[in-house]
Amino acid sequence: MKIGVCDIKCRIPTSPIPAPLPHRRHTPLTPQRFSPNWFQKARLKLRHLQLFAALDEHRNLHRAAASLNMSQPAASKLLGDLEETLGIELFDRHGRGIEPNWYGSLMIRHARMILSELQETGEELNALLAGHSGRVSIGTVMAPAVELVVPVISSLTREHPNLKVAVAVETSDVLADRVHQGVMDFAIGRLPGHFDPTAFEYQEISSEELCFICREGNPLLQLGRPLTAADLSDATWILQPVGTLLRDRVEALFRAEGARLPHRVIESASPVISMAMVAETESITVFARALAQVFSPSGCCAIMPFHKRFSVEPYGIFWLKDRPLSPGARTVLSAVRAASELKMRLVAAASPTTAAAQ
Repeated sequence: MKIGVCDIKCRIPTSPIPAPLPHRRHTPLTPQRFSPNWFQKARLKLRHLQLFAALDEHRNLHRAAASLNMSQPAASKLLGDLEETLGIELFDRHGRGIEPNWYGSLMIRHARMILSELQETGEELNALLAGHSGRVSIGTVMAPAVELVVPVISSLTREHPNLKVAVAVETSDVLADRVHQGVMDFAIGRLPGHFDPTAFEYQEISSEELCFICREGNPLLQLGRPLTAADLSDATWILQPVGTLLRDRVEALFRAEGARLPHRVIESASPVISMAMVAETESITVFARALAQVFSPSGCCAIMPFHKRFSVEPYGIFWLKDRPLSPGARTVLSAVRAASELKMRLVAAASPTTAAAQ
């Protein structure tokens, strides 16, 4: 029986022809050992890391590429070229999608770690720019250490736990020298005369009231009256070296009262040494009243009842003009300045009341 051409029924497929699996490879890969700088030779890019993370999430090349705003062919080539360079396949391709093998799983794990670190880097950079992290080094003389620095640092570290602040308590000449050398960001004290004041920015804060302290039980406390310089002349003293601000102020006070200068003197610029000597001996030292009021309730020292109050010249905040402060240092400086301005307003508000009481 003859069959005509028209009698042949051709079956035309109604469903689309399946697309080839992504990046089918016809030649086997050649594994190789990886050198320490393998990622440079392989020209590993951030885009590779993002693709690994996307493939881990979607397990489908088309959806992974779409999540990165890439075409599927571009993503397939990016992955395939890297596998060719490395000499190993990282993913198993099949009709349902793409699955990482052992090598791919390792790459995905490290890719996610790197991407996470980069994200944290951005967050830390933002914190640095905002002054919420970083390291700040400041110095202060005794009185503002208690009245300003301690409450400010306590508040800042609660608000910004990643902000690391180093604080040193020194004499003004040491502080000025460290700021000048760039060791400290800024300091609270006085600018010594041998420094060029035009090299610094300076903002005056307050005067520093002083007092004499001794240990509880010192015989001078048994006199039962306010003490004069003459009462203290023959005592053993712990004083800062000659030429320092506190030493000069004590000697000026004795001269003004016509009393003999302290002659039994142990020199120390360290407040810790001074306090330890006072606690263990009958010696006397001069302290910022604000600091003495912190220690005296504990019984380690007593504020001596001197017949008049005395202070030293005002202190202020200073930093180098030509050395820009870091964001963290600016944060601490702003907080200290705000606290000092509040202190001055409170002192000014209390002055009329004090004057009326006197």
